[in-house]
Amino acid sequence: MHLSRIQINPARRGGQKLLGSPQAMHAAVLSAFPDTGDDRGRVLWRVDRDQHKTWLYVTSRPRPDFAHIVEQAGWATTQDGWDVRAYATLLGSLAEGQNWGFRVTANPTRSTRRAGRQTGAGPSGTSAEAEKSKRYGHVTAEQQLDWFAQRTAGWGFTVADRDGVPDVVVHDRRTERFQRGGQTVTIAKATYDGVLTVTDADALRQALVGGLGTAKGYGCGLLTLAPTA
Repeated sequence: MHLSRIQINPARRGGQKLLGSPQAMHAAVLSAFPDTGDDRGRVLWRVDRDQHKTWLYVTSRPRPDFAHIVEQAGWATTQDGWDVRAYATLLGSLAEGQNWGFRVTANPTRSTRRAGRQTGAGPSGTSAEAEKSKRYGHVTAEQQLDWFAQRTAGWGFTVADRDGVPDVVVHDRRTERFQRGGQTVTIAKATYDGVLTVTDADALRQALVGGLGTAKGYGCGLLTLAPTA
């Protein structure tokens, strides 16, 4: 596994194109790998913005080549343009009881069932009612924080509570829309920062490699860890 970081230049036309379209960024990230599908494995990416710099983070099984992104949308004069580090050391060092600072941009959603009509589902070939599920994005900070808190145990960690509320900062909350196959795709995103305590190292490794939640191809799900002070 590899963790990569590429600085994006938002003043360049190519940078604006990638930052303005999860579909375009998704395609650009996957172009960094010669293999496709199962041979390539799960690739996760996330864009982090601060007051001065914009970074693209990518986790992948194969070692990537981001020369095309640096050429079109990066800072070509910054050393090699991107940094790649082996991820195995971090994954192997995880153990129950450790504390880590974390960040993840996720797609907090809920599913509701709605009645639909399915033709020919009955034994006699007549129409029958079927229940279909539809996914909706959580849009309030409270909903997004509650979505996150309900899932941390399954991801192999807990976060501390402060007055009964998870001690997690929810920021960069936004709704992105883009075209895919002639249809408009809408993704609600939120970025979570905090300190976690490892409760299940294997589950946390799976979360780091496989991502959290949905919309993983469009900038969601990449969890990164940093040592606590």
